[in-house]
Amino acid sequence: MSSKDWLEKDFYAVLGVGKSASADEIKKAYRKLARENHPDHNPGNKDAEERFKAASEAYDVLSDDRKRKEYDEMRSLFGSGAFRRGARTGGGSQFDPSDLFGGFSGAGAGGGAGGAGDRRFGGAGFSDIFSSIFSGGTGGPGPRRGPQRGRDVEAEVTLDFAHAVQGTTLPLTLRSPGVCDSCHGNGAKPGTQPRTCPQCHGSGLISRNQGSFSFSEPCRECQGAGSIVDEKCPECRGTGGVTKNRTINVRFPAGVGDGQRIRLSGRGEPGEKGGPAGDLYVQVKVRPDDLFGRNGDDITLTVPITIAEAVLGTDLRVPTLDSPVTLRVPPGTPSGRTLRARGKGVQRRDGRVGDLLVTLEVQVPSGVSGEARDALEQFAKLTPTAERAKLEARLRRG
Repeated sequence: MSSKDWLEKDFYAVLGVGKSASADEIKKAYRKLARENHPDHNPGNKDAEERFKAASEAYDVLSDDRKRKEYDEMRSLFGSGAFRRGARTGGGSQFDPSDLFGGFSGAGAGGGAGGAGDRRFGGAGFSDIFSSIFSGGTGGPGPRRGPQRGRDVEAEVTLDFAHAVQGTTLPLTLRSPGVCDSCHGNGAKPGTQPRTCPQCHGSGLISRNQGSFSFSEPCRECQGAGSIVDEKCPECRGTGGVTKNRTINVRFPAGVGDGQRIRLSGRGEPGEKGGPAGDLYVQVKVRPDDLFGRNGDDITLTVPITIAEAVLGTDLRVPTLDSPVTLRVPPGTPSGRTLRARGKGVQRRDGRVGDLLVTLEVQVPSGVSGEARDALEQFAKLTPTAERAKLEARLRRG
């Protein structure tokens, strides 16, 4: 699509957002429309297919800061009456460059140094304006027909806790646009080839002279492609691309965190006309573990111990994500104390590894009887009471 086509389309209205919408708002609106109108979810529904194409076209422009700026500037110029279609001929479709003069302050039909062809608007000559309008803002003649970078693709993957900490490689299946395998992207029926457009001789452009101006516009015969497909590929219907499944292996580095976004360069949608592929962005979700937790580069674990183990001390064997370790619980350990097993946590980028933090929780039995109760009563007589001097002082003050 050339920038000239932008003049007749309100991409903001297509996505249902305002002109001041942020990039996130634009992306959110596009995703909603794409989900609702995707051909896979609406088989045979031509209206949904058209809405999907329109939303994709709008997002392609508004999601690119440079394209969006061009689009806004051109729409603003159009809305102010800087140029009109058929203004001199009573509504005809032929574009007349001389109509531009009516929309520029002080731009009469004659006068001024160098004549009409050298007039300036906002520091730019009319030749610059025409170049921007009909070249897509590239500064060169013609629409953008060279190699185009493919779109970025986003996906979401949920990892087990251990896989996120230790790293893993998983196959990821994506359903997204790709090059048609039947025609290899040229849109022609297998066994045939596109032919060079006889109108533009393969350039995709038609040059027109209008008074002292000469400008180019996309060839209407081939729609700016430079070639014509007589027999369309039945697989992709002449588009050169199809939506298909593809599986790639994604390496998740050790220590990847919940909510982290991983970029895989060149693994997005393929580019057009030999352009580079887009990137793949994988949003990581980490499934909570029923035993371990995570605090930065440290792994956390809560372990219950008995009153006797807390008082007398013990050797405590605990699991890690690889092999178990034994920790020494010193006598008189209070509930809530944390022991540290070094090097049993998350591997850092610099090669160092976090620790396993084991929090001890003294477990009080819900009820005892018989000899155990007698022993506890004897224990209570032989041990000092809890230190509550400050508490008792406050109680005495009332």
